[in-house]
Amino acid sequence: MLKDFWASKRLIGMVHLGPLPGSPRDRGDFAGVLSRADADARALVAGGVDAIMVENFFDAPFAKDSVPPHTLAALTRAALVVREAAPNTPLGINCLRNDAKGALAIAHIVGAQFVRVNVWVGAAVTDQGIIEGAAREGILYRKQLGAEHIQIFTDVFVKHAAQLGDGTQTIQDAAKDAVLRGMADALIVSGSATGSGTSVSDVAAVAQAVPGVPVLVGSGFGEATATALLQAGAAGAIVGSSLKVGAVDSPVDPEKVRVLKAIMR
Repeated sequence: MLKDFWASKRLIGMVHLGPLPGSPRDRGDFAGVLSRADADARALVAGGVDAIMVENFFDAPFAKDSVPPHTLAALTRAALVVREAAPNTPLGINCLRNDAKGALAIAHIVGAQFVRVNVWVGAAVTDQGIIEGAAREGILYRKQLGAEHIQIFTDVFVKHAAQLGDGTQTIQDAAKDAVLRGMADALIVSGSATGSGTSVSDVAAVAQAVPGVPVLVGSGFGEATATALLQAGAAGAIVGSSLKVGAVDSPVDPEKVRVLKAIMR
């Protein structure tokens, strides 16, 4: 469980898995994917992250919702490698693009503490097509597993997507729906894409809409932006790109982790 986890600002570091077996960019080197996951997890711990999230980042183009069995198997194996590399660090799972049940199943098996689900309530037009919210099936499946201790982190106006509707729903309304109707445990606010800046005003609006619920920054959180986003009400951030030198497929740099974590104290 994440008891007392939100007592201070939290840095959740990403392990962006290389292409998993059977994915469009699969290079036939799953051993290399696992080795890199191990190295990135150890670098994150060395830098002082508060938690780690594992996701099938390089499986794009993604399945819209339920992923194939071989993806679940590979992601589970990778999550176990990360768990072994970071046994005392809270762990999260994101099964892209929106496999809530798959993420919960993996989290339950590997002993993870949370999952991320991109579209939890409402519907979004994405590069995978229209994705509908997974709140009901996710909450019921978590209960079926007896895994209510696993927290659900959900995006509000998720990146790489546009909300389906007439444009009148505000980000505050979406945040309230995710928590009050969708039973989300924490919310994520992002920019338009991976690595893009997150609006300070959006973070403030969501934090004010659901007081007491942790709000995380989901993109563009770095040395130049961290202070303003935290002052706006963010409880922490999920960070991948900013912890690397160069492209998003570069290794995690523990020194960049240390610098960003120091800013958050």
